[in-house]
Amino acid sequence: MTLSTAAAATGTSALDKYSIANSQENQKKDDELGKNEFLELLVAQMNNQNPLEPQENGEFIAQLAQFSTVEGVEQLNTSMQDFVAGMQSSQALQASSLVGRTVMLGMENTQVETGRGTEGLVVLPASTPDLTINVYSPQGDLVKQIPLGTKEKGNIEFKWDGKDADGNVMPSGEYRFEAKAAIDGKSQQVPTVLPAHVNSITLGAAGTGDVILNLDGMGSVLLSDVQMIKE
Repeated sequence: MTLSTAAAATGTSALDKYSIANSQENQKKDDELGKNEFLELLVAQMNNQNPLEPQENGEFIAQLAQFSTVEGVEQLNTSMQDFVAGMQSSQALQASSLVGRTVMLGMENTQVETGRGTEGLVVLPASTPDLTINVYSPQGDLVKQIPLGTKEKGNIEFKWDGKDADGNVMPSGEYRFEAKAAIDGKSQQVPTVLPAHVNSITLGAAGTGDVILNLDGMGSVLLSDVQMIKE
């Protein structure tokens, strides 16, 4: 017999009195049925069931099992939310140490203080007899070619001194680096990894666990996009 059947069999029963007596307490708990309330309601149901049609033990056990499952899922959700929040706080604390430092990211453009020059990496997917770095100004003009010659597959380091082909120091700004390699008889562009300065960090939307790095003149990227941290 369900709770509604028991109430119908007894009229204005102890269940009704129970519901009225506990209405204020339930409102304080946003009308959620807690474990203690459920058990009290179950006892009231047993006390007021129709003696000619008593509820089977299996039905009580099924109700308890159902409630236990729901409660377990709610506790698991709460635990996961706490875990994600804790992980995000831990990541944010670790990322805060990157403020003021330089990180390496897979990109073609970066801010360059030409008086100091810059350095980066080429991710070479295969060996090549001819690897060249082309440096383009903020206006899109080719200002320098850096020949690196024959290189094996892997991460290849390169440096630019901030000067054009005639030896003149270029103005500081955002420069584009294009890596070209001869692979299988064809010239193709290969990925570059360039430095960027971290100005600040931002936490992503609640529950996402994202930590965002705000770069000097280069917008924002996820902490997970960082490939290397420079000393």
